[in-house]
Amino acid sequence: MKHNVQIISDAEEDIVDIFTYVSLHDTEEKAKYLLEKIEGTCLSLKEYPKRGHVPPELERIGVYNYREIHFKPYRIIYEIGEREVFIHCVLDGRRSLQELLERRLLR
Repeated sequence: MKHNVQIISDAEEDIVDIFTYVSLHDTEEKAKYLLEKIEGTCLSLKEYPKRGHVPPELERIGVYNYREIHFKPYRIIYEIGEREVFIHCVLDGRRSLQELLERRLLR
C-alpha cells in the first residue's frame, strides 16, 4: 500500500534553511541539487515507510513512534500514519540533536 507523504511546516522551514545556507556558503546549483535529493528521499517513503529506524535520541527516552532515514549528513525524521507519512524534521546530523528533537517532537 502506498502512503501519502506530507511535509509539515516545520520540516518545510528546515528544508528552506538548508537551501539558504548552502546557497550562501557554497553555490545555488549545489543547493538546488541538495533540495531535489532531500525531497526525493522524503517522497521515497511512499513505498517503504517502515525502512527507517527509531532515532537513538528518542529511543533513549522511550519514544518509539518516530523513525528516521538519511540523505548525506541530513536526518529526515518522520511518523507513519494509517496511509500517510508525516515528515516532521530535516536536520543536520552533524549537530547535537537531543534537545531539538525533544522540543520539536514532544511538544
